[in-house]
Amino acid sequence: MAKVEIKMPEEFLLKLSSLADRTDEIIPKVLEAGGDIVLSKVKNNLSSVVGNGTKEESRSTGELESSLGLSPAKQNRNGDWDVKVGFAEPRSDGGSNAKIANIIEYGKHGQPPKPFLKPAKSQSKNACVNAMNVKFEQEVYGI
Repeated sequence: MAKVEIKMPEEFLLKLSSLADRTDEIIPKVLEAGGDIVLSKVKNNLSSVVGNGTKEESRSTGELESSLGLSPAKQNRNGDWDVKVGFAEPRSDGGSNAKIANIIEYGKHGQPPKPFLKPAKSQSKNACVNAMNVKFEQEVYGI
């Protein structure tokens, strides 16, 4: 049987070995860079649908949009890393921002849906991946 041995360049091996020590430092930065892109798109979509196309004057206070944010990157119980785009709770009146966002996204009897989350996901996917790649390159290679 033939035997093939391929050696990686020393410089590449050194970078890989240094990455192992920095993985827990780099992953959150990369995820948050992508999360910022998605958060921005969700905010833009939300502001464009709130109060639009209503029969009556909008009663929007801006509280829903201002409660939108990005969680810090954390590891879940399975060891997977994630960040979340979501709403801070509760509202100043004691209500739920998530409930209001759900009603806007999916509608209710007498109120048509005005999706802002699902379109943001598809619209920001490529930009999110690109931002994460750029951040990864910066962190690993110092580019």
